[in-house]
Amino acid sequence: MIKIRLATKEDQVAWDAYVWNHPQGVAYHQFAWGQAVKNAYRFEPVYLIAEMGSEIVGVFPFIRLKVPLLGSSLVSLPYCDLGGVLANNDSVASELTNFTLSLADRNNDKKVELRRSAQAGEMSGSSKVRMILNLPNSSEELMEGFKAKLRSQVKKPTKDGLMAELGGSELLNDFYQVMAINMRDLGSPVHSRHWFEEVASQYGENSRIGIVRNPDGKAIGGGIILLHNNIVSIPWASTLREHNRQNPNMLLYWKFLSFAADNGFEAFDFGRSTPGEGTYRFKEQWGAKPLPLHWFSLLSDDTQEEKVNSKSNKRKFIEGVWSRMPLTFANFAGSHLRKYISL
Repeated sequence: MIKIRLATKEDQVAWDAYVWNHPQGVAYHQFAWGQAVKNAYRFEPVYLIAEMGSEIVGVFPFIRLKVPLLGSSLVSLPYCDLGGVLANNDSVASELTNFTLSLADRNNDKKVELRRSAQAGEMSGSSKVRMILNLPNSSEELMEGFKAKLRSQVKKPTKDGLMAELGGSELLNDFYQVMAINMRDLGSPVHSRHWFEEVASQYGENSRIGIVRNPDGKAIGGGIILLHNNIVSIPWASTLREHNRQNPNMLLYWKFLSFAADNGFEAFDFGRSTPGEGTYRFKEQWGAKPLPLHWFSLLSDDTQEEKVNSKSNKRKFIEGVWSRMPLTFANFAGSHLRKYISL
C-alpha cells in the first residue's frame, strides 16, 4: 500500500537520492530549491513523498505562494522552467496528484500549477520549449563539432582581452551587480540578493557562478549553473548591454559548456525560450534541440502560457516604465515584488 506524506528536512538525503537517480529528475527537483525559497521568500515548501514500506516510490515538490489579495497557489515549481511529479510509475503519479488536489481543497488554494516537459504525444499547451544540448566527452570534442563561424565567435572575446572564471559564492557580488543592471534595462524586477545567496548556499557544490571580465577586471557578464547527475541547467545569465559588441555572452556560455563536457555531464539545459525569438536562435546555434514545455493548472483547462500572453500589452507598458527607473530604486522595489512573480 502506498503512503503519502509531507517531507521534512530529515528527508533531504533520501529525497535527493531518489531525484538524482530518476531519469526525469533535474536540479530544480532537488530539496535545495524549496529550502532556498523558504529561507529567502518565506513561502512554504509542500514537498510530498510517496512510500511503499520504507522505499520512496515518488515525489512531488510544490511551493505554496501567497499573494496579497489573491490568496494562495501551489506551484511546481516557481522561478524556474519545470518541476512536476517524479514517480516509479503512472499509478504512483496519479495517487500523488489526487493527494495534491485534496490538500489544495483543504487549504483553499486557488490554483495548482504544474510545469514540466511535455510527454510523448501530448499537446504542450505552451509555446515555450527547453533547449537541450547533448554533450560529447570533452570540451575539445565539443569545440571541434561547432561550425567555423561559431568557433570564431567563441574565441574572439578571449583574443580581445576578456576573461572568464568559474567559482562559488565569492563571485556572487559581481554576478548580482550584472544581473540587477541587466534586469532593470530589460524592464523586469530582479530577484533579491538574498535569493541568490540562498541558492548558492543550499546547492553548495552542485552550483557554480561564472563571471566574464573586461581587460580592466570589471564584471560585464555573469551566470549561475546548477548541477544534477548527468545534466547541467542554467537558470540565470546576464551581460551588460553596453558591452554586448564584445560578445561576453559567448565566452560565458562556453565557460559553462566546457566545464560540463569536461566533468562528465551528458547534457546542458539552456532553459526556456520561444521558438523563433532571439534567445532561441542563440541557443540553437550551439546545437541545442527544443523539448516542449507543458505549463498548466490541475484545477482548470487554462494554460499558464495563455494567461501570460493575455497580459502582454500591460507587461510591455510596465517593462518600459521599469527600464527607466534609477537602479537603486528598481533593485529595492524589484526585490520586494519579484517573489510574487512565479515565472
